[in-house]
Amino acid sequence: MAKKASKSKKCRSSSSSSLASSTSSKRVSKEGKMVLRIRSNEITKRSTRQQRVVRSENERRPKSKTKKNKKFDAKKPKKPPTAFFYFLEDFRKEFQEQNPDVKSMREVGKACGEKWKTMTYEEKVKYYDIATEKRAEFDRATSEYIKRKESGEDEDPEDASEFDE
Repeated sequence: MAKKASKSKKCRSSSSSSLASSTSSKRVSKEGKMVLRIRSNEITKRSTRQQRVVRSENERRPKSKTKKNKKFDAKKPKKPPTAFFYFLEDFRKEFQEQNPDVKSMREVGKACGEKWKTMTYEEKVKYYDIATEKRAEFDRATSEYIKRKESGEDEDPEDASEFDE
């Protein structure tokens, strides 16, 4: 029994010393015991900082200009909600009637998601139909918007204002 215990201790100490050897140095004391000396954090921090500096100088990422140059167009039609959001409107009303004490949108959303997952396709068809109708309206409005924009009808001069007298 004593031999087995000492062997397991040796296995543990050898595995832990191999893990710690990457960040520590080994020394043997006068008594013959092995002492681990851990490197200071300053040395490891310094080496990682130097690696970051080298990477940043060599590998500069190109900045995307598309996000900065895009301006928000208030006249552009908005995308319609999906079928789930139409279901969410109905479900929220029912859920609040049944559970008036629940005020958290998180709980309402979780309950709605669970209900949506358990619904059959036949039950969801009603909401899919509404969503496809709204999507068709959106597509028509978008095509009209693009035609107006290409023809130049929709553009307003930037320096003109409604409040000028």
